[in-house]
Amino acid sequence: MTATAEKSVQAGNVVVQVAMSLDGFIAGPEHSMDWVFEFTTPEDVPDLIQATGAMLSGRNTYDVGERDAGKPSGEAYGGAWNGPVFVLTHRPPDNPRPGVTFLSGDVAGAVATAKHAAGDKDLIVLGADVASQCLERGLVDEVQLMMLPVLLGDGVRLYGSDRAPRVNLESAGSKQSGDVTFLRYRVTK
Repeated sequence: MTATAEKSVQAGNVVVQVAMSLDGFIAGPEHSMDWVFEFTTPEDVPDLIQATGAMLSGRNTYDVGERDAGKPSGEAYGGAWNGPVFVLTHRPPDNPRPGVTFLSGDVAGAVATAKHAAGDKDLIVLGADVASQCLERGLVDEVQLMMLPVLLGDGVRLYGSDRAPRVNLESAGSKQSGDVTFLRYRVTK
């Protein structure tokens, strides 16, 4: 990332953050995420970890974390981050993981709650469904992609449905680390 792009990124943003295969998937078949840690580790993203104040995901992303508990794919930044985690769902689990807050209702309310918990740091939005809802409603300030050198062939896409409006982005910087390309885009409003 260029120094100019780093200076223009402000704390307290709502950020959709994803790892993506070259064929456009943010999770593999059956929502698998193990493939991400074949290419990157928490040591590759200390600035992202430092900027994170809270996380918001949907129930599918939470379920993947529960399924992968004990593996790097089951913990935020492979276990290198600890903070408030929120899950937007209409079906909270019977035995939720301690420290996770389950929210129901409108995505804008969930973003407001989680952003308040993030303080002056970024609220990271994870998972295709919640990210799409946030993008559709104009709640996202930035999209951060880690483009990984793999073709998955199938899986979960970041954005797109019959109802999805166009979202315009402008580059906020990029950097290369080994085979991984980090891309940042501001949402133009």
